[in-house]
Amino acid sequence: MRELIVEADGGSRGNPGPAGYGAVVLDPVSGEPLVEAAEYIGVATNNVAEYKGLVAGLKAARELAPEATVRVRMDSKLVVEQMSGRWRIKHPDMKPLAAEAARIFPPSQVTYEWIPRERNKHADRLANEAMDAGKRGGQWQPSTSTAALDAGGARPGSGTPDAGAARVVGDAAAGAAKARAALAGTAKAAGTGAAGTSGTAATSGAAGAAGTAATSGAAGAAGTAAASGATGASVRAETAAGAPVASGAAPSASSAASAGGPPAAAAASRDAGRTATAAPPVGWAATADLGAPATFVLLRHGETALTPEKRFSGSGGSDPDLSPVGRRQADAVAAALAARGTVQEIVSSPLARCRQTAATVAARLGLDVHVDDELRETDFGAWEGLTFAEVRERYPDDMDAWLASPDAAPTGGESFAEVALRVAAARDRLTVRHAGRTVLLVTHVTPIKTLVRLALGAPPESLFRMELSAASVSAVAYYRDGNASVRLLNDTSHLR
Repeated sequence: MRELIVEADGGSRGNPGPAGYGAVVLDPVSGEPLVEAAEYIGVATNNVAEYKGLVAGLKAARELAPEATVRVRMDSKLVVEQMSGRWRIKHPDMKPLAAEAARIFPPSQVTYEWIPRERNKHADRLANEAMDAGKRGGQWQPSTSTAALDAGGARPGSGTPDAGAARVVGDAAAGAAKARAALAGTAKAAGTGAAGTSGTAATSGAAGAAGTAATSGAAGAAGTAAASGATGASVRAETAAGAPVASGAAPSASSAASAGGPPAAAAASRDAGRTATAAPPVGWAATADLGAPATFVLLRHGETALTPEKRFSGSGGSDPDLSPVGRRQADAVAAALAARGTVQEIVSSPLARCRQTAATVAARLGLDVHVDDELRETDFGAWEGLTFAEVRERYPDDMDAWLASPDAAPTGGESFAEVALRVAAARDRLTVRHAGRTVLLVTHVTPIKTLVRLALGAPPESLFRMELSAASVSAVAYYRDGNASVRLLNDTSHLR
């Protein structure tokens, strides 16, 4: 068999509201599910959730057979027509998702077909399971899913599902065997039935996890839409209902603009990222031989004149140079990194303060600096150069909207949702390019906190509880199976 079927769906309870997606890769002959994928993505629209499901389904199919032709079936007329090239994509949230979906397979290998909702029950039920998990404060787990059993009887060629069949979770060998058998046209000989393998989306190995959703640990997601955990409207709803909300769920004047940019909790709520559709196995459940990870050493640039004054300083302002203090900080971190001797590549934001910090380190290590535009700081628009209090006085409505939703942008600037999309895209690209190597990323508050939050799979409000000082060092390792490990956060020992 040289064909796979992908069925995908997404939904939002509120549009926008708490959202999730589901996707399943099917054997076109038997109708058996080969891989399932689902994720709660926080607050998003129906269309964003549908696109996230498409991306996850295509990535899962690519993990199974990159050479296969893929028939995508969805009940979203919008997604089918836009991806088929018959309708224009106008919405800014969907353009990067559509572009990501189009890159997963060569266009000649993928066709799109609209189907009525009643024929898309499996993906629909996965999406609803993901949203139900999010409502409980967690993420979808393949071990508890009944979508394959519920939808199996209605699928042509699937036969009657065995309700007692075990769901094999984390069994990479079983998943790989099932995939190989299906691709060889002998799916019936590969295993125990639909329920036996549909739970393998979280595994590493030849069967592949569902790949990395366009952003998670995480908007997840990513990717694109809001990450796991409640944000925006869902946080307000919990508060109204009397549910406890963690302190720090709203930034203070000092924390929001601290160190040249806000803490960026909302930036990560759009999970553009890596969270596999079901979390990859961790700890003792993880595969023993994962190979050397791609390790990002995350260096925040040294101070500028704006940093100690806690003024918004993004990519849309004056692009200040390092101050004398910032230059001394760059020298100190260069010496510390040289002593460690582990950095093999240096990648920098295009902004002057990062390029100057990176150049100081590069001169000490004897390396070149490569510039990546996606690592730039948020564009704060009309707020550039202002303190939090000044913005509150001049743009109170815009400030309130910005604090309430990652989709809201500073006056004339860039939303945190947009930032999370490009940061997650840069992460995915750089982890592939530098697999097994240690790379120094010289960047800013928002990108670094976003990368750390996505790696942890933590809720967006967790970022209010992270300190990120000028010239601080953090580190995240990314493994082949989609796992990420935060190794270090806000190390400033070299500045003492």
